[in-house]
Amino acid sequence: MAGGHSHGPGHSHGSPSRSQAGGSAAAQHKTRLRWALVLTASFMVVEVIGGLITGSLALIADAAHMLTDAGGLALALIAINFGERPATPQKTFGYVRMEVLSALANAVVLLVVTAFVLYEAYDRFLNPPPVLGGPMMAVAIAGLIVNLISMKLLSAGSSDSLNVKGAYFEVMSDMLGSLGVLIAAVVILLTGWTPADPLVGAGIGLFIIPRTWMLLREAIHILMEGTPPHVDLTLLERTLLAIPGVTAVHDIHVWTITSGVDSLSCHLVIADMARSRETLAAAQAAMRDTYDLTHTTIQIEDQALRTEEGVSRI
Repeated sequence: MAGGHSHGPGHSHGSPSRSQAGGSAAAQHKTRLRWALVLTASFMVVEVIGGLITGSLALIADAAHMLTDAGGLALALIAINFGERPATPQKTFGYVRMEVLSALANAVVLLVVTAFVLYEAYDRFLNPPPVLGGPMMAVAIAGLIVNLISMKLLSAGSSDSLNVKGAYFEVMSDMLGSLGVLIAAVVILLTGWTPADPLVGAGIGLFIIPRTWMLLREAIHILMEGTPPHVDLTLLERTLLAIPGVTAVHDIHVWTITSGVDSLSCHLVIADMARSRETLAAAQAAMRDTYDLTHTTIQIEDQALRTEEGVSRI
């Protein structure tokens, strides 16, 4: 007759830090995101007008990217506001995953816009329209300055938050796009070769695809509750097994809730239940100090009970 699955008394939930409980890493950069949004949205209008006046696809492509930038920054700010809402009985982690959903939406929109730009570039390369190089160059220089300022604002948070990273990548692509538009404008002014414009437009689209794809994969990985890239699960298991008294480890799960908030749950089998508190404290310290995992759920199990269960199942 099969015995029931028994757990020891050492079942502990590590307490999340204030940053985990109160919102995502992106929340620390809210003011910078707001300023970047104001700059991006304002200059997007300038680029649209400039693209229509000059007939430049490169400017229109850059304006389209700036549109997704503005949308991404706005979504990031919305996600931060949702993430700061308190947890509820129905949503025990609150709304912190809105950040990941926002990053996913940004990546999808940017890929769609890029596909349109590539199609338009192909059409214009076959039938190049007239382009005004002088005004095109002036708008490109202004765009380059605006994008460099926005990059500076977002660079500090790009390593902390998936959302800020997505916004930083988009602004960076716009900066390179403005540089490309500037080069195309110079070519048109010096040689009159207008196909340089759709070629640069296509180049902007091709440049951003790999980075957008990486952002999309990262967002999906989090939503699928994949193991964080910086955590080696094999080494983590060895770390737990190296704790004195631990005889086995099973049901290990490590996942990301949102940027900067990783969680772990696992079961530790120990030989001496009298040392359960000591073992639990050592496991929590190892996870915190070695892997920066402070939100942990660790179940202590008695080896003797597991052995009895195994015998009863035979």
